[in-house]
Order: sequence, then structure tokens, then C-alpha cells
Amino acid sequence: MFEELKKSIDKGVEYAFMTTDKLAKAAREMAKENNLTKEEAKKLLDLLVKKSEETKKNLEENFQELVKTTMHKMNIPTKEEIKKLEDRIKKLELSKKPVAKAKPKVVKKS
Repeated sequence: MFEELKKSIDKGVEYAFMTTDKLAKAAREMAKENNLTKEEAKKLLDLLVKKSEETKKNLEENFQELVKTTMHKMNIPTKEEIKKLEDRIKKLELSKKPVAKAKPKVVKKS
């Protein structure tokens, strides 16, 4: 029983990374093995494509969150933080008034 469950999970993960063409081929094979009608086979393909897209989206979101968390833990600034600092520097540079050069004092020797 456990082996069957493990195989199902492995197959599900495999389907998540298949292209639409490969999913269509897999759906045709499953439909043939299970004597499905064309309508049922179409529904199966639609379900496989939908689940594949959902899984890809979830994996991408989880990966992005993992990278964000890792960068935060490593104290690496984000693009947004760097952009804010650059904007702040530009603002400070523009608001800085030019400093008049002081004339050197001439010291007379007596």
C-alpha cells in the first residue's frame, strides 16, 4: 500500500513538470489503460494541465519566499532597498549647497 502511495506521489510531481504535449500523451495513455471516453480523457487532460500549472505556481512562490528569507538572514539588501538608498543619495547630493572655497590666509613674516 505504501509503495502504491509513493508511486502516486512521484507521478504527481512528475506531471507537475511536464509540458502540455507530454501531459496530453500521459492523459491518452491513462485514458486507454482505464477505458475512458473521449470526454473523460479531455477532462483528465484539463485536470492534469490545471494541476500542473497550480503546482508550478506554488513551487515558484515557495522558492521566491525561500530566497527572500535566505537573503534576509544573510543580511543581503534587496533591489528595492538599494534603489531607496540610491534615491536618497541623489536627493542629498542635489540639496547640498556648494561650499564657497575659503581664501587662504596670507601670513606675513615679521
